[in-house]
Amino acid sequence: MKYNTLTTQRILSIDVFRGITILVMIFVNDVAGVSGIPGWMKHMPADADAMTFVDIVFPAFLFIVGMSLPFALNNRLAKGDSFWKLQAHIVWRTIGLLVLGVFMVNAEGGYNEAAMGMSIHLWSLLFYAAAILVWNVYRFEQKVWGYLLQTIGAAGLLTLGLIYRAGEDGSRGLTPHWWGILGLIGWAYLLSCIIYQLVRGSIVGLLIMILVCVVWYIAGRSTAAEHNALLQWMGGQSGHASHTSIVLSGIVLSLVFFKRNKIETNTQRFIQAIVFIVVAAIAGWLLRPLHGISKIYATPSWCLYCVAVCSMLFSFLYWLTDVKKYSRWTAFFKPAASNPLLIYILPAIVYNFQAWLGWYFMPHAFHQGWLGIAWSACYALLIMGVAILLNKLKIRLHL
Repeated sequence: MKYNTLTTQRILSIDVFRGITILVMIFVNDVAGVSGIPGWMKHMPADADAMTFVDIVFPAFLFIVGMSLPFALNNRLAKGDSFWKLQAHIVWRTIGLLVLGVFMVNAEGGYNEAAMGMSIHLWSLLFYAAAILVWNVYRFEQKVWGYLLQTIGAAGLLTLGLIYRAGEDGSRGLTPHWWGILGLIGWAYLLSCIIYQLVRGSIVGLLIMILVCVVWYIAGRSTAAEHNALLQWMGGQSGHASHTSIVLSGIVLSLVFFKRNKIETNTQRFIQAIVFIVVAAIAGWLLRPLHGISKIYATPSWCLYCVAVCSMLFSFLYWLTDVKKYSRWTAFFKPAASNPLLIYILPAIVYNFQAWLGWYFMPHAFHQGWLGIAWSACYALLIMGVAILLNKLKIRLHL
């Protein structure tokens, strides 16, 4: 039984929002390696009580996960998935995100190449190749070929996991010392799926759970937690609560705009969205004295400000593309929007390939200042262009 009656057509504004977010993500990740750039183009330090547009990229992904979630779950139910088959899909997708996150995090540092017997860059390239084999969407007439390639990829991941060594003596293997961006998205996705089903798609229920997430964070980071084991545990999970609140907010906005209701007009939907934006912004402002604004600490104010910004951006895109039908300009973003996971890992593949060869195609003059910023912008556009080629080659990842 579906939890909400949603439109079944593909939503252009959600795809465009996803594509724009991917473009900005590639740019900010690349420009992070450029020296002499303005402070507003960098992540704010953990204790700065501030944020830049760079600090909104990750929550924008979480928000988009929330916007897409009701459609994904309802469509699977409409196609005949049983309750337990749907839960298996949710768990499998979560595991995929966690596995990818842990592998990527362990490739960032702490590894022991001597104990591994290969460079970390070659290991990373083999990992990405195996991941593509496992999660690529195959269209063979004989499905056995797809299953065979997935099995090879899974065996590759298992082998690479066993090969990986960390620590000075090489005694440690893969360790989730943090889950990575994909892993954090995976946990927030899992929790949001559970909540969405428990409240049966009720906007009121979702809003209450967003409040619960905020209270969870505040309680877990309170001074009382110093002497309370339960509150200490809650504090350890407070980041997941914050990230989940952003995903739930994306679900709310999606239901505001796309839940079928003959009584509501577009004007009424926009009014509801504006109220949601204003409440989120005011709540973020009121809570700021408690923990400040910090992406690193995933504070409630950071979450709520990001929700307000993402809601405003999406509302504008919905008005522009779905209401006013100004959509010709969106064609550039569609390939990446339909293949986000592959485009997410593509810059890492490019970097590791260059590092493995010991040759970097980025000119040395573009390592600093506005030349570096211009290079990063061109690089982001280039990667987005590669998405078009990858789609034509039928390479598309889907968890």
